[in-house]
Amino acid sequence: MANNEKLIIEERSRDIGSFLVGRLLPFSKKRQVGPFTFIDHMGPSTIGPDNYMDVDQHPHVGLSTLTYLIEGAVEHKDSTGAHKIINSRDVGFMTSGKGVAHSERTPLQYKDGKVYPIHGYQVWIALPKEKEEMEPQFDFTAHAELPKWSKDGLHYTLIAGEGFGKTSPLPVHSPLFMMEIEATENAELCIAHQLKGEIAVVVCEGIIKDGEHTISAGQMMISKTENECSLALKKGTRILLFGGEPFPEERYLLWNFVSHSKKRLQQAAEEWKTHQFPKIKGDDTYIPFPEIKFKSK
Repeated sequence: MANNEKLIIEERSRDIGSFLVGRLLPFSKKRQVGPFTFIDHMGPSTIGPDNYMDVDQHPHVGLSTLTYLIEGAVEHKDSTGAHKIINSRDVGFMTSGKGVAHSERTPLQYKDGKVYPIHGYQVWIALPKEKEEMEPQFDFTAHAELPKWSKDGLHYTLIAGEGFGKTSPLPVHSPLFMMEIEATENAELCIAHQLKGEIAVVVCEGIIKDGEHTISAGQMMISKTENECSLALKKGTRILLFGGEPFPEERYLLWNFVSHSKKRLQQAAEEWKTHQFPKIKGDDTYIPFPEIKFKSK
């Protein structure tokens, strides 16, 4: 990747209650990659009697959340009535549109006093301007339904969107891609002409080399150019690729809300504070709105 078109970003930790997660995006020098606005890395860690995942009911507006676990499981519930256990390599995809509330918890079958691994990513994908107020929906694609193939020492899984001449069955709302690639031996990943739009590479495990640069686990590399050549992956390395076509308008982020309009974000904040959002049936939990400022630059 051309040096003048590349950023290498270190994962930054933040606390979400029982878990410490690594924030990769947004970053001060790069707010989005294609339509991707936010990516959190959870783990690798463990869950058990002292640290189950219990993220109470909270809202979203103007985005889709994508949950993808390398290990473990999460129970998803939302105000559309969706209730799903998202297991390892499945894809949970909740589109908030004009407004949705959801919770994320350790499934009951994992609350048996034992310790289990948990490792995965949650990604926020901004909606196109004309779809920001769409009706909320939840879509689920099982691992078995995702396109998977192996070639030249690399195993590919296309999680969302289009790439390498294939299309994921997951319904998305703008041109994008997200995929997992694992090196079963030392290998070269050729990206040229395979992906459209801005490109980010997250190193989940192992190391990759881009010319003279070495990028290791916990780092992300971002390029603004599409026509890249190749990356060298060491055996055992696992990466995520994501990105796509950027929107013509800037997107603003306020807590769990994304929009092209700051006024809309303020409206969403007031609606949550005054309990006007739809609720999960039978769930009275509530995460209060934090008093924070816009992050637009």
